[in-house]
Amino acid sequence: MPKAIYETIYKDLKQKIENDVFAYQELLPSENTLIRTYDCSRNTLRRAVSLLVTDGYVQTMQGKGVRNIYQPITQTAFTIGEIESFRESALRNGHHPHTSVLLFTEFAISEKQAQTTGFPAGTQIYYIQRLHYLDDMPLILNHNYFLKEAVPGLTKEIAENSIYHYLENTLHMTIVNSKRIMTVEKMTQIDEKYLKMNAEDYNCMAVVSSQTYNSDGVMFEYTQSRHRPDHFRFYDNAVRKSV
Repeated sequence: MPKAIYETIYKDLKQKIENDVFAYQELLPSENTLIRTYDCSRNTLRRAVSLLVTDGYVQTMQGKGVRNIYQPITQTAFTIGEIESFRESALRNGHHPHTSVLLFTEFAISEKQAQTTGFPAGTQIYYIQRLHYLDDMPLILNHNYFLKEAVPGLTKEIAENSIYHYLENTLHMTIVNSKRIMTVEKMTQIDEKYLKMNAEDYNCMAVVSSQTYNSDGVMFEYTQSRHRPDHFRFYDNAVRKSV
């Protein structure tokens, strides 16, 4: 499925802001100038700008224009408001990513697993344990559950690279939204073993549990991501709604 024009404009403006083409606190070119630059409609441009506002890159100022308010985050950060693969997040933060698959298997969801994952009991899934490295440091241990019928042909080799790249570019799946819960949980022996953490220094983990849906309204993934607490940072840009 081809990308919408506003998404292309959004990504181009976002890249220019990140690369300091527009300096911090500087106004972007006027709306009319950007419309001519991208040869698009006013509504299309405004839709792209609204995404930048949501991401915390710009602020619209009535009567003045659109101001760049982006400031790079020096520590590795994951986003709350977007669905981003580990590889995408790592590259955005300027790090070298690497993924090791510890376990790749298939089974049917049990009654107990159904309560945790949201998949009905008996659902056939791929279960994958993946260890994510940033610059050769193990930071995240993922427990992935993928709906088998929605992700045909998934392999260990694909899981070592990018599952989302496979979903979007090979299976042409449209990933729409993800429900997330963040908790602090006790460190397990598996966490300690693979994330190289000393139990005397750490006794808890930052845990992000997510249920992710495609454009057909199907929940195709449940993932529990267990993060080293000393490198855990999620970023969001909150917008106050009018009362």
